[in-house]
Amino acid sequence: MRPRREHSSAKHNNRAPPGFWNDGPVDEEVIPVLYVEDARTAVAWYARLGFAEQWEHRFEPGLPAFVEVARGPVRLFLSEHEGDARPGTLVYLRVRDVDAVAAEFGVPPQTAPWAREIELRDPDGNRLRVGTPTAR
Repeated sequence: MRPRREHSSAKHNNRAPPGFWNDGPVDEEVIPVLYVEDARTAVAWYARLGFAEQWEHRFEPGLPAFVEVARGPVRLFLSEHEGDARPGTLVYLRVRDVDAVAAEFGVPPQTAPWAREIELRDPDGNRLRVGTPTAR
């Protein structure tokens, strides 16, 4: 996991965030991009799910933010840029303990044949289905 960068004006430049460019072997992965109206509000909400801000990029002060948050090896990009993603996107997040997440958000988990799950909506209406797989 990359270290969290402190919030400062230094990260409001047109340079790529640390680790953005290929500096060696790359693990292939998919990173969902979610549209958010306000990155600060979104980062605080995702922190309740155990995500921590890794970096923030703006081309210039006052322009839309593009932020990476991570929970262990799981990463999301949160973008204020219109057109980067459709509002209301669904992301499935597999976790070890859905009951702990359910308690944090005050929602009861449902049992499906494949997992115990909850469904959440972030402040921008993006849907997150969070589940812990059931034993086979």
